Amino acid sequence: MTRRLLLRIGLILLILPVFVLLGLYFLELGDVRDCVLDGGHWDYLDGVCRDTPQPFVPWVVRAPWLVNGSLALSMLGLGLTMAGLYSKKR
Repeated sequence: MTRRLLLRIGLILLILPVFVLLGLYFLELGDVRDCVLDGGHWDYLDGVCRDTPQPFVPWVVRAPWLVNGSLALSMLGLGLTMAGLYSKKR
C-alpha cells in the first residue's frame, strides 16, 4: 500500500468509529432526557420510558460488539496511520 493510502484509511478508521459512537450516545441521551423531563425513568435494556425506577446498564453490557468493535477499528486505524507516517517517501 502506498503511504497516502495508509494515512487516509488509517485516519478514517481512527476517527469514524468515535463519531459513530458519539452520535449514537447523543441520540440515546436525547431520549433519556425527554423521559426524565416527563417524570419517567429510562429503561436502558428496552430503550423505553417507564414509570418505575430502572437500573443503569452501560453500553459495554448492552452492546459489547459495538463498543469493542469501535475500539478495535480505532486501534487498527492508529496502526495504519503510524505505518503510513513511518514508511519512506517514494
